[in-house]
Amino acid sequence: MRRRQLIKGLMAVAVLAAGVQSPAFATVDVAGAKFDDIATVAGKELKLNGAGLRTKVIFKVYAAGLYLAEKKTTVPDVLGATGPRRVSIIMLRDVTSDEFGKSFMEGLSSNTDKFERTRILAQTMKFGEVFAQIQTLKKGDQMLLDWIPGEGTQCYLNGKKLGELMPDLAFYNAVLRIWLGDKPVDSSLKPALLGER
Repeated sequence: MRRRQLIKGLMAVAVLAAGVQSPAFATVDVAGAKFDDIATVAGKELKLNGAGLRTKVIFKVYAAGLYLAEKKTTVPDVLGATGPRRVSIIMLRDVTSDEFGKSFMEGLSSNTDKFERTRILAQTMKFGEVFAQIQTLKKGDQMLLDWIPGEGTQCYLNGKKLGELMPDLAFYNAVLRIWLGDKPVDSSLKPALLGER
């Protein structure tokens, strides 16, 4: 009798376990753009630190997600983080590469001093060449900006490598300050990337 009850109990547990399937990754939805909780960069597992929306006037331009090895809630901690990092940008509307590049350069200039801009000028020019390869960033396109320690910044568009590696960590941090600096391109995106909402 006891054995029969044990078998029934085990079968019930097995049926329940088979019926409960958890997804491989949880996702965060930002205006229809989906960000996995986990990303792998340079063989390391990174966690989604935060994700939010970039708007211009009333238009949704893109959703962005920041991935780090460990959760960070302050800008100095993010900029000082060791190991690989990733910014994932998912376009929510079509934008010409000229518009995107101009906005990028304005964000970079507003959040770096003259000395820093001079120091990273060569890499900034290379990054500008990346935008010259693309005519339009289309709704649904995904751009990844990865920092790979010992190698540099690598840009991808829809999984395809764009441009050369840019080796200086100062350049990657300058890029991060576009969203996390004192004059971020979108004041509501900064706290979202820092996981405050």
